[in-house]
Amino acid sequence: MSEPFIGEIRMMPYTFAPRNWARCDGQIMSIAENTALFSIIGTIYGGDGRVTMGLPNLQGRVPTHWGSGPGLTPWNIGTAYGFPSVALNSTQIPSHNHGLKAASANGSQTTPGGAYLAAGTKPGRGGTTKPVNSYGAGTPTTMETGAIGTNGHSYPHENEQPYTVVPFCIALYGLYPARN
Repeated sequence: MSEPFIGEIRMMPYTFAPRNWARCDGQIMSIAENTALFSIIGTIYGGDGRVTMGLPNLQGRVPTHWGSGPGLTPWNIGTAYGFPSVALNSTQIPSHNHGLKAASANGSQTTPGGAYLAAGTKPGRGGTTKPVNSYGAGTPTTMETGAIGTNGHSYPHENEQPYTVVPFCIALYGLYPARN
């Protein structure tokens, strides 16, 4: 392995940070013990800038390049974006329909409480039957909760892409990167 630049970040397959490297887990470190690294990253990732400095925290995060391109949102270096889960509201759910349920047998109640819509007839003149009116004016009554299906519960849903966990480490010592 060639000598790294101070502050260089690499993925490591180990369960430990190699000598002269530290985990990118957001830990706060002493500036006095890491002056070269502090001169490069400052307090971008935390710390008070007098005694302490922070390392990047890539735990549960996907690294992305900072800045912006045409039509893209600007991304600031050191800022964490995104959420592991999101609760959608009604304006974010695609337009859809819920089926209205009804009984297949003739109705046996005159009010909708505790019942479903149903077909029905009433006696007519001369032994005939007439259909029962299905609709009418008046005060609406809440239908049985199962009459119209409910979808969703406003619970957050997972919002993560598939991933494999690999530790990231930052070089504490090495070559000082020259600025162009």
